[in-house]
Order: sequence, then C-alpha cells, then structure tokens
Amino acid sequence: MKQFVVGIAILFLVGCTPKSWVKNQAAGAALGTSYSILYISDGELDYQKEIDSVFQVLNQSMSTYIPSSDISRINEGDSTIIVDEMFQEVFKTSSAVHKASDGYFDPTVGVLANAWGFGPGEQMDLDSLKVDSLLAYVGWEKVQLNKDGTISKMHPSIRFDFNAVAKGYAIDRLGALLDTKGIENYLVEVGGEVLTKGINVISGKKWSVGIDDPQVEVGRQLKLIVSLENRAMASSGNYRKFRVDPITGEKYVHTINPKTGFTKNSSVLAASVVTNNCAAADAYATAFMAMDLVDTKKLLETEDDLEAYVIYLDDNGETKEFMTKGFEELVVKP
Repeated sequence: MKQFVVGIAILFLVGCTPKSWVKNQAAGAALGTSYSILYISDGELDYQKEIDSVFQVLNQSMSTYIPSSDISRINEGDSTIIVDEMFQEVFKTSSAVHKASDGYFDPTVGVLANAWGFGPGEQMDLDSLKVDSLLAYVGWEKVQLNKDGTISKMHPSIRFDFNAVAKGYAIDRLGALLDTKGIENYLVEVGGEVLTKGINVISGKKWSVGIDDPQVEVGRQLKLIVSLENRAMASSGNYRKFRVDPITGEKYVHTINPKTGFTKNSSVLAASVVTNNCAAADAYATAFMAMDLVDTKKLLETEDDLEAYVIYLDDNGETKEFMTKGFEELVVKP
C-alpha cells in the first residue's frame, strides 16, 4: 500500500494585497518529493531552518531509505529501540485506520512492497507460493507498541512501511510548527497532500486546491477544485505510478492488497479524502485504493469526519465519480 504522489495542484488566488499582509513562502525537496508552504503574517518571516528540522527528525524516525533510522533498525530486528513521539503517533493512527478499514490499511506490508519492487529492499520474482509465504510476515495484529516505547514483532522478518501515512503526518507536524509561531492562516503542501488553516486573507477567500484528472497521462489537467478551511486533504492513485515487467509487459500498480499479498489492479483510479488531519487522510486515501468501492461507501457512512471523492471505472469501462455530500459542498462551482 505504498503511497505515491497523485499530483494535486495548489491554486493560490491572489487579489489586491493589503499592505498589512505578507505572503511568506518556503519550497524545496523532502521525503522524496517536493513541498510548498505558504504562511501569511503582518510581516516578513523565515522559518526555513525550523521546517528543515521537521523533515530531518521525521526522516531519522520513519524513513525506510535511511539505514540508521529507527524504523530501519526495527525492521532489521533491533527490539531495543525506544521510538519517539512521532513514531508512536503514526503507529496509533495506523492502528485506527487499520481497524476502520477492516485491515485494508496495513503498514506491515513492507516485505511485500520490497518484493514487488516498490521499496528499498530486494525485488523478487513472485508467484502465488512465494506471495503466500511472505504473507506470514504481514499483519498489524503481529506487531505491538509497548508501554516503554519499544516495538514488538511476532517475527523478525516483519517490516514496517509508513510511506502511506508518514507524508501526511509530516504535514501535520509542519502545521503544528506554524501554530506554535502564532500563524493563523497557512497552507502546507507536501507531494500533493495539503493542510490548511484559516483562509487566504490576501484574496479574502478560502484556500483553493485542484485535483488532477487521473486519465490525463501527459501533462496535467484539473478534474475539479475544492475550497478548504481548517481541513486536510490527501489523495492516492494508480494511474501514474506503476512498474512494467520488461519481459511480459504486465503492469503492476503500487497498491498492495495486504490480505492477498498481490498488487491490485482496481477499477478505482483515484481517491481523495478530506478530514481534520493529513496523516489520517493519507492513510484512508491509500486504503480506499485497495478496498472495493462498495466497502468504501459503507465505511464513509460510519465516519462523520471523513469526506471522500472517488474516480472509478464501471463494469462497462466508463469513468464514473462518487463523492460524499460533504465533499460535494467543498467543490468550487465553475
């Protein structure tokens, strides 16, 4: 269930700028993608060092691409690591989404992500027997966060992969940083996921965020625009990030079904989720890519704080859309 960038375009609506407001911006590369942070104040500010520090600390805690990180050492079998508060919060969010999604969100798919060629580990030639053997090392019920901050695994080969939640959590931490600075109006975007607070006081409007059309493979075209205030949004999709077998030409999408162990060629093209924090939005968007649409709809009926937009293909191969009533209210009408 490795999360990849879906390509959400941020639309900054600029009107007449009052002299009392200053648009401060930070942008760069982090977590294997790009980021853009816009925060408005009554004077020029520069929080670049603090922003870099958030990314650095998060990487040291949860990046599977850094051998010395906590998650990498835990994956290699070190049971003495006492994880930090960030790791614990991501673990707890993962537990909640795992339960709500009936197990379709499961960050213990790390061994499968590696085997399918979507992680830092060794890729394998897989068949049903090999996949079945790897499933012995997958299952959220096989790991535990202990009271002393250590992590227990039922088998040393179990490997965590928080890529489908950590990016959203990084955005939440950046928002928390701006909160401590007294910033009341901001938009944080990392790899297309966003967190908003207040409004764009320069334009006098809510923050506007565009969602890419998943069927446009060359260039970018917006499917729709939503208006956000004090909300987070994350998206996931299979339409741009996949691996093609050089011999057979078969396409393998990056969404891994943790119940079967196989990558899922789903009729769902993309899913966008709006909720109160970006870590949860990130996780649910990934889960909805692995779940059947009927199950996604059932989940959304029980979660009042979740709004979603799903683009899918029907039985005739025609593109269809589903969105909750709350999400429809966020859409900016043309």
